[in-house]
Amino acid sequence: MIEVKDLSKRFTQGSGRKARTVQAVEGVSFSAANGRITGLLGPNGAGKTTTLRMIAALLPPDSGQIHVDGLDVARQAPQALARMGVLSDARGLYPRLTARENIVYYGRLHGMTAEAANARVDLLAHMLDMAPLLERRTEGFSQGERMKTALARALIHDPPNIILDEPTNGLDVLATRALRESLRRLRDDAGKCIVFSSHIMQEVERLCDAVVVVAQGRTVARGSVAELLARTGQTDFEETFVQLAFGNTVATGAAP
Repeated sequence: MIEVKDLSKRFTQGSGRKARTVQAVEGVSFSAANGRITGLLGPNGAGKTTTLRMIAALLPPDSGQIHVDGLDVARQAPQALARMGVLSDARGLYPRLTARENIVYYGRLHGMTAEAANARVDLLAHMLDMAPLLERRTEGFSQGERMKTALARALIHDPPNIILDEPTNGLDVLATRALRESLRRLRDDAGKCIVFSSHIMQEVERLCDAVVVVAQGRTVARGSVAELLARTGQTDFEETFVQLAFGNTVATGAAP
């Protein structure tokens, strides 16, 4: 389970007289339960990636608290990270290594033996339908092949919590469908807590048990798709998102 409370983060851009402070995240709060897929939905620049990077201990928050299975990420980062699998927007793979070697290497970094890591790779290859990729160098992989390898790498140590930052970016329809099915299996068969960010309404609507709408660095709504539809009185989820994220600015013709 992942719990986020009043998370804030600001950055300084430029230097000297041209320096300015940008509030990327301001008071984001939500919880993500085990055996459920929770989506962070928001427009580009809403603070989704910054929020996930703070959960994954890649950025320190200015204020707020993050707990992963009861562990305080700020104070117990190594223990919390051991319970997370992170697929960031930078899916860098070592191009001269095979998919198996990339995944096993990451497992060894988590303290796994080579034998245990290889056995886990074989299991993940079956789960993610990527067995034909294992002995190929990742150089020249398609976006879908790279995504599967990076996801397997994030899952090598069998973490109970999975963090994915816009995982379908650059994927074609078939690769997106395969990823969606993999996430459902991880939720239903393994009871994982899955959090992923997206700005694609259809993706969230089809996949998520819970939705957190983020706009201008803030949490503006939380609930299931059905609950958010009921809250706004809409039948179309895209209209619901626009209403929640932008209020009346789009309806009145003003720039969001």
